[in-house]
Amino acid sequence: MTHRLTAADLAPGQLGERATLVQFSSAFCQPCRATRRVLDKVAAMVDGVHHVEIDAEDRLALVRRLDIRRTPTVLVLDADGRVVSAAEGQPRTVDVIAAVGRAL
Repeated sequence: MTHRLTAADLAPGQLGERATLVQFSSAFCQPCRATRRVLDKVAAMVDGVHHVEIDAEDRLALVRRLDIRRTPTVLVLDADGRVVSAAEGQPRTVDVIAAVGRAL
C-alpha cells in the first residue's frame, strides 16, 4: 500500500518542493534528537528538501493511519507527498541521502 501525505497532514508550507523528510518523534526518545540532527543536515545539503518533525503523541490519528510503531520513524516523501522510503530507528546520513535520491 502506498501512502501519501498532503499539506493537510502537515503544517502549511512544510512539504518540500523536491522532497520532505518526515520524522515521528516522542518527548523522551533519545535517538530522536540524533535523528533530528541528521535530517536537518541532509535538508540543508539538498535544495528543495524540508525536514518536518511530528510529535507522535499529538498526532495519533496520523500515526495510526501510517502504521507508525516506534520513534523515531522517518518517512521520505517525493514532491507529490508519496512515501518513497520508511525506516525505524536512528538513520545514518548516507542512508537518508540515498532515500532522498530516490525521491527526486
